[in-house]
Amino acid sequence: KIKKIIAREILDSRGFPTVETEVHLNSGFIGIASVPSGSSTGTYESLELRDDDKLRFLGKGVLKSVDIINKKISRILINEDSLNQNYIDNLMIKLDGTKNKSKLGGG
Repeated sequence: KIKKIIAREILDSRGFPTVETEVHLNSGFIGIASVPSGSSTGTYESLELRDDDKLRFLGKGVLKSVDIINKKISRILINEDSLNQNYIDNLMIKLDGTKNKSKLGGG
């Protein structure tokens, strides 16, 4: 089961901010993943949330996304079975409530 989730802003290989997230399990395992933007985006992709603060990375920061993960998403995923990806996906889709995932964003 999921014990703790920690998100942070990092820079990708092109120097742009992206989200990195650690998922800690009760078993002691820790998974770490980052979700850099692709060079192109398609019509059916989830909305990418950016901070729009022109003083930080020309508005491309992801601190809003980090905050959403640390404060909202982590709350609903703590104690969930990390192996039940379909259930986790559906929880997050329900939490967002929009077709293009514009409240939580997507990677």
